[in-house]
Amino acid sequence: MTPISDDLLDQVRGWLRQARKIAVLSGAGISAESGVPTFRDAQTGLWASFRPEELATEEAFRANPTRVWDWYAERRERLRDVAPNVGHVALAEFQQRHPGRLTVITQNVDGLHQKAGSTGVLALHGNIYQDQWLDPCQLARRAHESCHVEQAEAGRPPSCAHCGNLLRPAVVWFGEMLPMAALRAAEHAATECEVMLVVGTSGQVYPAAGLAHEARQGGAKVVIVNPQATELDDVAHAVLVGSSCQLLPRLLDF
Repeated sequence: MTPISDDLLDQVRGWLRQARKIAVLSGAGISAESGVPTFRDAQTGLWASFRPEELATEEAFRANPTRVWDWYAERRERLRDVAPNVGHVALAEFQQRHPGRLTVITQNVDGLHQKAGSTGVLALHGNIYQDQWLDPCQLARRAHESCHVEQAEAGRPPSCAHCGNLLRPAVVWFGEMLPMAALRAAEHAATECEVMLVVGTSGQVYPAAGLAHEARQGGAKVVIVNPQATELDDVAHAVLVGSSCQLLPRLLDF
């Protein structure tokens, strides 16, 4: 790995110091530095014979809801004791020192940005610790009888005692659209920012990766922070080859 020159680091820090609005787009790499397996890492134990794509779809859930629910339950359990790393903390502490100046947009569902103290996190792919109904509430036409997630009966997965609707993890599965409110807020942050840090993502997954293009088109400086080359390197004004733990504290220490 070629060392990053002090001149390049100083240049990026200068951009950040001058920026009134900063957007951060984070991906699996920043969580991997806390020990979170990336989504496409090999499965172990009971799940060794499954690819993630065979479990993280609506079709898979409808075909075998217990199997998919149990897979997510195991992932939730493995994540509970995972701590945010210094990269997560550097972002959260910067937000605390500079309220309203930095927006975190993440493709991760593990909640580590929030656990570190970041506020207003735009979780494009949802949150693995939250649940939602599989189907629209069948009683919603009568608001006073609408089903509440908190009242679901225990099960694998839990279900509604009134209409039988199943709970599912509130994450974006393959083939599903991103949550519109979060995506629109992320697009606004991308077009309004003066610097975008793209941290720990390969830049292969769209529409999230498209935010870097939007930021550049809007006049922002785009900075890649990643140990390996990414699909977005050609979009960037600066490519910092290194980990988020190594670089974010150095970039955001003002």
